[in-house]
Amino acid sequence: MSSIDTKLQEVKARLVTACITAGRSAEEVTLLAVSKLHGPDAVRAAHAAGQRAFGENYVQEGLEKIAALADLRPGLEWHLIGPLQSNKTRAVAEAFDWVHSVDRLRIAQRLAEQRPAHLPPLQLCLQVNISGEASKSGVLPAELPALAHAVAALPAGRVRLRGLMAIPEPATGLAAQREPHRRLRELAESLRAAGLALDTLSMGMSDDLEAAVAEGATMVRVGTAIFGARPAAAPRSPKP
Repeated sequence: MSSIDTKLQEVKARLVTACITAGRSAEEVTLLAVSKLHGPDAVRAAHAAGQRAFGENYVQEGLEKIAALADLRPGLEWHLIGPLQSNKTRAVAEAFDWVHSVDRLRIAQRLAEQRPAHLPPLQLCLQVNISGEASKSGVLPAELPALAHAVAALPAGRVRLRGLMAIPEPATGLAAQREPHRRLRELAESLRAAGLALDTLSMGMSDDLEAAVAEGATMVRVGTAIFGARPAAAPRSPKP
C-alpha cells in the first residue's frame, strides 16, 4: 500500500467518524483531494486508491495535469478551487467540471458563454469571504443574494449554480472553527428559502473538516493530509 493510499484511507476514516459524530451519513459528504503542487503521479496514485474528485488551485497547473492524465479522464472529476481571472475562463470552461471560486457575475457569464455545448453544464459555487479578510477573494455576505440570483439565471445548459464555498481564517478549537462554517450554512439556507436550488457547501480542509461536517459541509477540500507537505512552487521566469 502506497503512502498516499494509506493517508487517503486515514482521511476517509476521519471523515466517516466526523459524519457519525454529527449524526450524518458519510454518503452526504464528498472528499475533494487537493493536489495543488503535487504532480500527476500523485493524482494517479490517489486514483488507484479509489479517489475520483480532485481540486486544483492554479489554472495552468490544473490544465497540465488534466492533459497528463487524459487516459484517466472519464474516471476523474476536476474542480478549480483557486482564483480565476477573466483571461483564463475559456480554458477552465473547456477543461474543468466544477469551479468553486466564482465571486463576480462577469466570471460566471464568461464561463457560461465559453462552456462547450457538447459538455455537461459546468458546476459552480460562489466563493464567500466569510471572515471579511482583505487578503481573501470572495463576495461579501451582503452582496451574495444579488450575485446568486444573477448567476442562477444564466443558461442552465452551460452552467449550474450548486452552492457556496468559503475559506475561513484559521481558528483554534472546534467551537471557533464551527462559527464561520455555521454562517456559510445559514447564508445557503437563506438563499434556498428565497427559491434557489442549492445543494453544495464546499467548506472544511485538513485542519477543520470535523467542524465543517458538523455544520453541514457536503464537500471537504483536503490536500496535506492526503498528499503530505506541498513542495515549494517553482520560481517563475522573469518576463522578457
